[in-house]
Amino acid sequence: MTMPSAQGGTTNLLAFSRERGEGKHFRAFRVLLTLAACVALILPAFAQDLRGTGDLGLVIERAKGSIQLLDTTKKVALGRVQGLGDLSHASVVFSRDARYAYVFGRDGGLSKVDLLTGAIVKRVIQSGNSIGGAISQDGGIIAAANYTPGGVKFFDSETLELISEIPARSEVTGQLSKVVGLEEAAGNRFTFSLFEAGEIWQADLSQDPKNPKVTRHTGIGKEPYDALVTGDGRWYVAGLFGEDGIAVLDLWHPERGVRRALPAYGRGEQKLPVYKMPHLETWAVSGNLAFIPGVGRHEVVLVDISTWQKIGTIPVAGQPVFVMAEPTGRRLWVNFAFPHYDTVQVIDVESREIVHTMKPGKAVLHMEFTPRGEHVWISVRDENRIQIHDTASFAKLGEIPADAPSGIFFSSRAHRFGL
Repeated sequence: MTMPSAQGGTTNLLAFSRERGEGKHFRAFRVLLTLAACVALILPAFAQDLRGTGDLGLVIERAKGSIQLLDTTKKVALGRVQGLGDLSHASVVFSRDARYAYVFGRDGGLSKVDLLTGAIVKRVIQSGNSIGGAISQDGGIIAAANYTPGGVKFFDSETLELISEIPARSEVTGQLSKVVGLEEAAGNRFTFSLFEAGEIWQADLSQDPKNPKVTRHTGIGKEPYDALVTGDGRWYVAGLFGEDGIAVLDLWHPERGVRRALPAYGRGEQKLPVYKMPHLETWAVSGNLAFIPGVGRHEVVLVDISTWQKIGTIPVAGQPVFVMAEPTGRRLWVNFAFPHYDTVQVIDVESREIVHTMKPGKAVLHMEFTPRGEHVWISVRDENRIQIHDTASFAKLGEIPADAPSGIFFSSRAHRFGL
């Protein structure tokens, strides 16, 4: 007897089964085929074919508590995942294999999303008010920063089971503080700031994740509101809301303590109202220079990171919110707070001049580069779309409808510090 050919499909397969035996065996086989067909119909179309995850990503649809999954090669949306809670200030990190996205919601929700199936693997409400999180160097620990009640919780990245937590209670003030600027560091360590207490803490989970070792740096400045870790994992920098300046911790030599820098940078000398505080996580670093948004000023500030001294400024169209470097480091892309929030400007790092200005639409909230930087994706909230541009020619390559889009996050972040 010959086996059925591939062209025969299901009909030949059923015929073959009848030859082998009728009755209950055939009926059982038919049930299995039916179940298999149902599963194939239930799975999202984009999950049926084998594929990698390196060119996937997502965009936050903040008003609806949903995300859209994105394919950056085909420049299309793959599907929508709903039921993610309050995403008014959402952030995302990715698993080591870049398959899973961990979404931190403002309502304290922590959701693990499968980029290949478009399904929520697990969701926990881990606090009353959360402001973001990070993933450990080895990918095994998810850390969530909380405003309410104030502290950091650590979860197993596979199961989202709670491993341990650190209440952010200052030994100086005796009070709990909001946690901001939570960033991962080498060796399964995390660094974060306490807003009310004016402190920077380091949590070492490398030896015993159930009992983190905490190092506290006090008196670092008034009201740290956000922070970053440079791409090489060396410098932790906290911006100060309550006074001028920044606080800098060398993660190679934390025993040297926190030093203050840029005493003229911040709110104290501003001549303009601050419509939106800049996000420090998008300070651009190129070579030994950092390019940072001027708070309340129409300028990008240049800082030498070997000394953390200001060495110049670049005038721009408005108050910058994000200053983002292309992966090559050659150009910077800048967006702005209201009323210039319809504008994006591109700065050439070598000449320090603006080489292009575009107006994608009202409320440009975020930009994200493809892994090697050939394209930039721009969320335009009030126009309900994402725009895709070529970074060499600035030509518009396409757009994707989205419901009040804000943050765009690509899976290439899985392999970079501070993102």
